[in-house]
Amino acid sequence: MKRCTWCNLNNPKYIEYHDYEWGKLNTDEKYLFEMLILESFQAGLSWQCVLNKREAFKEAYEDFDIDKVIEFDEEKIEQLRNNPNIIRNKLKIKASISNAKIFKSIQEEYQTFYNYLCTFTHGKIIYETGKLHRLFQIPYQMI
Repeated sequence: MKRCTWCNLNNPKYIEYHDYEWGKLNTDEKYLFEMLILESFQAGLSWQCVLNKREAFKEAYEDFDIDKVIEFDEEKIEQLRNNPNIIRNKLKIKASISNAKIFKSIQEEYQTFYNYLCTFTHGKIIYETGKLHRLFQIPYQMI
């Protein structure tokens, strides 16, 4: 398989992500919620760092059960802050709970979070290619 240059071939988790998730349409609500949570923790860090902690996040975040995450209280926040297997930034943890509530309200309004995302592109899939990536050196989806 041809892989993007950003894919660390020494990291099996990164290879698996590249080969089976990167650039693949996935409209599953649970998956989209998981990605929202993980991406919010990625801010300021590498995606590889987050992928390496993904299983720990899955366990800590109740298998990304949105209804459970919405109910996380101060005790759970402290438990997460003391979990050495995840990213323990208190602001990111609190934001993840807030984002869960917003995600849920969007689902209620649009039936699905994916429907909401489609409002920005009128249902069309936009592929990132060409000059933009070369200009900013952003890895892009292999087409």
